[in-house]
Amino acid sequence: MTDLFEPATFRTALRAWLDENDLTPPDDHSLDAHQAQHSRVLRALYDADWMRYGWPVEAGGLGGPMILRAIVGEEIVGRRLDEPGPYSMLEVLTPTMIDYAAPELTAEMVPRLLSGQETWCQGFSEPGSGSDLASLTTRAVLDPESAGNRWIINGQKVWTSFAQYSHRCILLTRTGDADTPNHQAITAFFVDVDTPGITVRPLQTMHGVDEFCEVYFDDVVVDSSRMLGKPGDGWRLAMDLLPYERSTCFWQRIAYLYSRLDALVDAVKTELGPAADADLGAAYLALHTLRCRSRDTQHRLAAGQKLGPDTSIDKVLLAGAEQQLYDTVRDLLPGAVELEDTEWRTEYLYSRAASIYGGTAEVQRNIIARRLLDLGKE
Repeated sequence: MTDLFEPATFRTALRAWLDENDLTPPDDHSLDAHQAQHSRVLRALYDADWMRYGWPVEAGGLGGPMILRAIVGEEIVGRRLDEPGPYSMLEVLTPTMIDYAAPELTAEMVPRLLSGQETWCQGFSEPGSGSDLASLTTRAVLDPESAGNRWIINGQKVWTSFAQYSHRCILLTRTGDADTPNHQAITAFFVDVDTPGITVRPLQTMHGVDEFCEVYFDDVVVDSSRMLGKPGDGWRLAMDLLPYERSTCFWQRIAYLYSRLDALVDAVKTELGPAADADLGAAYLALHTLRCRSRDTQHRLAAGQKLGPDTSIDKVLLAGAEQQLYDTVRDLLPGAVELEDTEWRTEYLYSRAASIYGGTAEVQRNIIARRLLDLGKE
């Protein structure tokens, strides 16, 4: 096992295993099929231990450097065995559970996520609280009849990815009174989505995939043991989670984008000319710059450094590279986006959101300017 902790050895062994085990997805591009394939792939990887490397033993893992998790994601998504959206939730939500949940809850729940037995979602954004997360209004109050053992939650979340498939939700609520400062009044819970009072409604999007949902909470009762951290720790949890959402979960998405660049090259290789060469070269350069930055982030995390506002750079580079790639598709494959019902069209439309999801490009640039470059608020 120790030899497998060396990244190059690990990648070679994983590739050999993938070559010997057929995880080819069905020829079905529906969201239902993607979710079924996601669970299938994780189950196979977990049973063969690949999904356990890089995670701590107390969470059901086998230990080893965190970069091993990135290698698994890159190989799986780069081969198109799983989609980057569902897979990315592992790198966003699992570290949060490990850092904030009670040890016994972590030990019970994390293996369910890593093995594909369950899907989880993230209940942060609200109709009036997107970029201004501190203004959220979903409220949790102690049940006066529970002797402090239960909370009652009311409110609404939106843009909740894969909520219709999720078994659990990491949920931010407001628990302080009127005099509590916004950042100190937020508390996180780990909520079962099948709890009475929770309603999930998928949202129709322009790219035709109902990935996002509205989630309503009407007198939802949650046990105090499901609180993540202490009352008022929700803002700190969010600030710890968001850097993962803006960095490490991109490693597999970058592999996916490289695979789509290869597909584009194959589609136009008989028609390549100087202009097409330049466009493809620019798209490749944007992706390579993003991957170099992401690699640096992976190694900083593996070295024990804490991720923070610097991950806004990763997010800006991702949005730019993804949109540039699909702009190149539109330019080099006339009609494939505008006139044909193809994967290219769906992915082009989805790429328009790359500068919005996970924090808008404008917000990320403000973070870079104020917190990294110390340029002030103006």
